[in-house]
Amino acid sequence: MERYSIISDKNPREIVLLRGSGCKWRKCRFCDYHLDFSKDEAANFNLNQKVLAKVTGLYHRLEVINSGSICDLDSNTMTQIKTICHAKDIRQVHFECHWIDRSCIKTLREDFAALGICLKFKIGVETFDPLFRESYLVKGIDEADPARIAEDFDECCLLFGIPGQTAESMNADIETGLACFERVCVNIMVENSTAIKPDPAVIDTFKKDVMANYLHNRRVDILLNNTDFGVGGKSNA
Repeated sequence: MERYSIISDKNPREIVLLRGSGCKWRKCRFCDYHLDFSKDEAANFNLNQKVLAKVTGLYHRLEVINSGSICDLDSNTMTQIKTICHAKDIRQVHFECHWIDRSCIKTLREDFAALGICLKFKIGVETFDPLFRESYLVKGIDEADPARIAEDFDECCLLFGIPGQTAESMNADIETGLACFERVCVNIMVENSTAIKPDPAVIDTFKKDVMANYLHNRRVDILLNNTDFGVGGKSNA
């Protein structure tokens, strides 16, 4: 699996896909990313330090994802992230965190700030329609107010291309995201091992009636494929 890449377009940064102990929620009906995990901390660190060794500090920004929350990474990996940031003069790091793990965010911000590193936290909201999000996607966010969700987070991910979505609902989700968060990342649903399947008609609607409105917005990333950031796909090595 490819675990390191460089994003040179909007918000240029390096990105690494690390491996942790696994998502604690694991109930999202659309997601099988949680399959990339191991309970063997030594094996995880061995893998992660090899991935982190590829970081160059090119843009002084690093995004760290791990198919779960940042707090699912072992302590040695967290120390290595700090070491790499110091060695490569990385001043901003983007982490992902599930809603149920948000209690770890304040301490992590303070911990990294003491080293001169600004943290940005991203949450997978998928949609701001709470009924659709929880009854159909089973996301595990027990808060309906977007502003309240954004209190601990800087960025959000949205999921489009699933049955029931319309141009109006997708536009509304992006606008809500932009109103409450610094950045929005739009992911288009792709076929995976879960029961939720992509809806070609909804994807077509997004491409025709929504995408052009945000394609050049510097605050909006659009991933038509879940490997568009360069990680998660088959490694060429």
